[in-house]
Amino acid sequence: MSNASPAPIALFAYDRPDHLVRVSEALARNPEASESPLFVFLDATKSDAAAMRVTAVRALARRIGGCKSKQMIEQSTNRGIAASIIQGVNRLIAEFGRVIVLEDDLLPSPHFLRYMNDALKAYANDDRVISVHAYSYPVAGKLPETFFLRGADCWGWATWKRGWDLFEPDGRKLLSALERQHLTHGFDFESCYPYTQMLRDCIEGKNDSWAVRWYASAFLLGKLTLYPASALVQNIGADGSGTHMGTTKFFENAE
Repeated sequence: MSNASPAPIALFAYDRPDHLVRVSEALARNPEASESPLFVFLDATKSDAAAMRVTAVRALARRIGGCKSKQMIEQSTNRGIAASIIQGVNRLIAEFGRVIVLEDDLLPSPHFLRYMNDALKAYANDDRVISVHAYSYPVAGKLPETFFLRGADCWGWATWKRGWDLFEPDGRKLLSALERQHLTHGFDFESCYPYTQMLRDCIEGKNDSWAVRWYASAFLLGKLTLYPASALVQNIGADGSGTHMGTTKFFENAE
């Protein structure tokens, strides 16, 4: 696919039909959606309790419209969020060389696809930049229209093959390198968030975070991610419906 055309979109869903409806409808309100190929990755149920919701999600996914094309990838066994995203991104990167990634709890603004595609084109050949991110935390004070931070992120993001090729899935290797290079303090945003502990928990099987490994992979190499001054996605999964997040309204700041 030419860089002149919009990048493919990977949308990952599991067992939240109401969230999927909101996210897919919001995505369709992006003017660029009609020229964008959409790939919906649907994980299989891991429990009887989720079976009806998983079935509902698959039925709703068949009715998603608004994009240039749509392909559903339905799993027959439960893979979990980390394997689902890693394998899905691998697939689209291999085919297209770039990808925009959404999950079913990330509500995009009408400007989401324009920002992502513009940034993918602008930084396609800049090896300093590993990815593009659509969410920014609410902060006091005025930020520049866009800015860079060291590392990578996971709430509405995009990358190129050259960026994803740097992803290291082995958490033990990543933690060892962070500790050996005395980088854990910076990795934890100057001790503002326990990312190092999250990585340890991932290694020990206490969480299924691909994202902390993506962040660590980029951070160790000194790579940068582009952020917008104001969030272009809203996380609607902080309502108690998800597997990995509790309930909060802190993240609801998308424009």
